[in-house]
Amino acid sequence: MDYGVDVSHYNAVADANAVRNNGITFAWCKATEGTTYVDPTFANKVAQLKAAGIVVGAYHFLRAGDVAAQARRFRQVAGDAGCLNAGALLPMADMEANDVRGSANTAVTTFYDTLGVSPVDVYGNLDWWRNVLAPGQWGARAILGHIARYNGDPGNPGWLYGSLALHQHTSSGSVPGIPGNVDRNATIGTYNLRGLTIGQVAAPVEPVPLVPAPITGGDSWTVKRGDTLSRVASAWHMTVSAVAVANGITNPDLITVGQVIHRPGSASAKPAPAARTTYKIRAGDTLGAIARKYNTTVPALVALNHLSNPDRIYAGQTLTI
Repeated sequence: MDYGVDVSHYNAVADANAVRNNGITFAWCKATEGTTYVDPTFANKVAQLKAAGIVVGAYHFLRAGDVAAQARRFRQVAGDAGCLNAGALLPMADMEANDVRGSANTAVTTFYDTLGVSPVDVYGNLDWWRNVLAPGQWGARAILGHIARYNGDPGNPGWLYGSLALHQHTSSGSVPGIPGNVDRNATIGTYNLRGLTIGQVAAPVEPVPLVPAPITGGDSWTVKRGDTLSRVASAWHMTVSAVAVANGITNPDLITVGQVIHRPGSASAKPAPAARTTYKIRAGDTLGAIARKYNTTVPALVALNHLSNPDRIYAGQTLTI
């Protein structure tokens, strides 16, 4: 598990070395909000934290309105500070403003497509993840999830989906070198700092392609120690579900070193194995409870049943198990 912080415009960095010595290996700094606001302390914070050996990234606080213009402004500010170069922490879209709630998923995809950097982190609290954010609507984009749930149990938010990589477990943490309360984050499951950094991605320039080229051009991936299916899917700019289905992987959380995974659509990809049973949903059921009952996972059920939103199932619906 890796530990990090995110700092807004109201947080000061008094001693970056003390932050690093507290076990903090990554940090997001607020860069922009909407189309006009730029944190005047952003560049200095980035420089301080980088000098202490912390992997630093930038985040944007999304507002309703022209999301493409917001992404272009963020790209300029974050790029000038080196936060969109290879080795930087992946950029974050902060989803918590009520004015963007009604168009949240379109905002996420527009932000990703305009930014032109992959992967991207999307942050929201439990309510947003349950009721607003719908990864099934984001297509093949390489987007990792980041949930705020202040349960004091780092890395265990109590709510998961296949690409949920980060848990903000407190907003009142204490970190030497940052006065006052600070947001603290931890990686989830097999995700680690390496999987949260930008790969061989050049600094974005105009025009930005709507769908960036894959990090790897190959049609197959031999699993190495530390790999996750989410990392493989992100490299191909595809969803975990798509890769799982194309390779007959029934549990996306279980891949093994040496296993060969084929890119969906390639000649070697194969369809998922035939399901053995079906289940008719009853009132009060959740996808998580059904997955546990049948010894499978929520991502596997989402993939098999082509569900756009795992939180929106209804009584009478029939699932393939």
